[in-house]
Amino acid sequence: MISQQQKQAVLDLFAGGATVPFIARYRKEATGGLDEVQIAQIKDDHQKSEELSKRKDTVLSTMTELGVLTDELRGKVNACSDLISLEDLYLPYKPKRKSKASVARERGLEPLAGAFMKQEINDPESYAQRFVKGEVKDVDEAILGAQHIMAEWMSERSYARNKLRRMFLTKGEITAKVQKGKEGEVKFKDYFSYSSLLSRTPGHRLLAILRGEQEGVLKVGIEPPRKEAIEMLNSIFIKSTRQMGQIVEVAVRDAYMRLLRGSMETEMRQQFKEKADDESIAVFAANLEQLLMAPPVGQHTTLAIDPGFRSGCKVVCLDAQGNLKHNATVFPHPPQNQRKEAAAKISQFIEAYKIDIIAIGDGTAGRETEEWVNREVYKKRPVSVYSVNEDGASIYSASTVAREEFPDYDVTVRGAVSIGRRLMDPLSELVKIDPKSIGVGQYQHDVDQKKLKEKLDAIVERAVNRVGVNLNLSSEHLLQHVSGLNAGVAKKIVAYRQMNGDFSSRQQLLKVGGLGPKAFEQCAGFLRITNGKNPLDNSAIHPESYALVGKIAKENGAELNQVVGTDWIKGIALDKYVSGNVGLPTLQDIAGEIQKPGRDPRGEAKQFSFAEGVSSITDLHVGMKVPGKVSNITKFGAFVDIGVKQDGLVHVSKLADRFVSDPMEVVHLGQEVSVTVLELDVARKRINLSMIG
Repeated sequence: MISQQQKQAVLDLFAGGATVPFIARYRKEATGGLDEVQIAQIKDDHQKSEELSKRKDTVLSTMTELGVLTDELRGKVNACSDLISLEDLYLPYKPKRKSKASVARERGLEPLAGAFMKQEINDPESYAQRFVKGEVKDVDEAILGAQHIMAEWMSERSYARNKLRRMFLTKGEITAKVQKGKEGEVKFKDYFSYSSLLSRTPGHRLLAILRGEQEGVLKVGIEPPRKEAIEMLNSIFIKSTRQMGQIVEVAVRDAYMRLLRGSMETEMRQQFKEKADDESIAVFAANLEQLLMAPPVGQHTTLAIDPGFRSGCKVVCLDAQGNLKHNATVFPHPPQNQRKEAAAKISQFIEAYKIDIIAIGDGTAGRETEEWVNREVYKKRPVSVYSVNEDGASIYSASTVAREEFPDYDVTVRGAVSIGRRLMDPLSELVKIDPKSIGVGQYQHDVDQKKLKEKLDAIVERAVNRVGVNLNLSSEHLLQHVSGLNAGVAKKIVAYRQMNGDFSSRQQLLKVGGLGPKAFEQCAGFLRITNGKNPLDNSAIHPESYALVGKIAKENGAELNQVVGTDWIKGIALDKYVSGNVGLPTLQDIAGEIQKPGRDPRGEAKQFSFAEGVSSITDLHVGMKVPGKVSNITKFGAFVDIGVKQDGLVHVSKLADRFVSDPMEVVHLGQEVSVTVLELDVARKRINLSMIG
């Protein structure tokens, strides 16, 4: 449980310009060791509280202008803890558009409606006769006008709304039917005649249904059993069994059918859509974080291939820093079938550029190219071959970023470069691509786009700062995600580096235009300098702690240059250095960094091989066991790349021989798994797999 003191400490740090990564890493004493997720949640909750407070101010202001605000009402408004209860309270006083009820009021029928609501009149028709005048032509018209006013009152009664809301929440059903003439839209076939409790409808299914509605294929409704809903409202408003009660009953039905039903359906759509959005965004964010944190191969000379059949395979040679040294096109596949000539060229490139690793895109012709390289390309040097997920590479190759990096090359060359660099350092390359284009989410184009962007941007920021950034090698696209920096300052850092050479110390950052003391405080600990003047500049130790580290070294008879990267500090009692601003958590972090400065938390990349002879869905058969890699995770299961054109689905029920509520409990992105083919649908290009047994 997060205490109020912790929340306030976080909010104070945000008010002072601190970022989530900085607070999580360097202010553990202030927050009690809260992590990035908890800190971000405090920020989100505070923003929602601010929005509620602003809405309360608007409501109170409007009530004051209308002359209806009382001390009692003010107290009720201030006591509201959510927007729904606030809007229910405000509804009777909210300025209204012209309606059936407002027309009836203009005709002087509000007193009649008030009398009818009390249900104490024995002869309602005789009583209504008093109001037949002006535009009210007869008794029936007077009664109808009064019923319209009563219906509006009923729809605004907070008690009734809350009771009906609970019924929509617990008994509301979502139904979907195919629109006439849209029977051929097979991708929504599962929902042509669909009904289920809304509360039990999985988020991904709700998003699919709403997409079908948006595309004009499905007609969708949300409602509890109508008879039960109206009977519940009757029990609230009807007090008489005589003719007066019958008049009120008509108003109740009108209130439900014309005013309440649509309002509640809209509310349920918003509420459950928001919940489904949050679930989908959370899945996407978790997948993205795993992808960004995928182990890098590191700085090696790389030959990258963007495979293709008719158009050939685009080949690029990159140095250890990812700079393009050479590009060519080879045609080992049909229709040209220049296998020997292409193999000879690749062999020459391996020798000429001293290639250490080969990266092959996993798209069209990917498996065929990988098998050809492994079998027919002569490798005099020890070369490792990797299959690389190329989702988003085409997006990058056509982007402004790619054009700025490679203005003299076409999209095919840029795409191949991206594949090679993605193997060397996935994080550095993937930050250049819109996260939505990476292909590791579910229904990401159907969710709240603003909320999605905010979440994914936060995930990128978290991953970049967790890994740390080499100040002298990183692009501006990577630097802009560092805590405290933005695109403009990142560009200035790169320009300063180009003009003055490599940074020799973190302190030198203060010479960059636009990077002041506050930005330096936020970013310095996440930037690394190898072979700099101070060995601590290549660690996650913040410059604000350098004096403390120096003191620890001096008091224990050591030189920093001699102890960084050793276990020297293990024998030192850290608690003697605890002070007002520095606690044991920070000292323990410092000790860890001294022992392993700049340690990459991502681990090391491993080679993986698909089953030989399996490159198409037609190469599979039911019961076949094959190796694969988890390529995407959703709430309903995990998709696995088994080396054919289509990824197979392991349904959540087939992930383990036990109940699994969340696939991420069992699998992670990039995980190597063994799967069994359960079902094949070649026509629809669907593969069902199992990880059980």
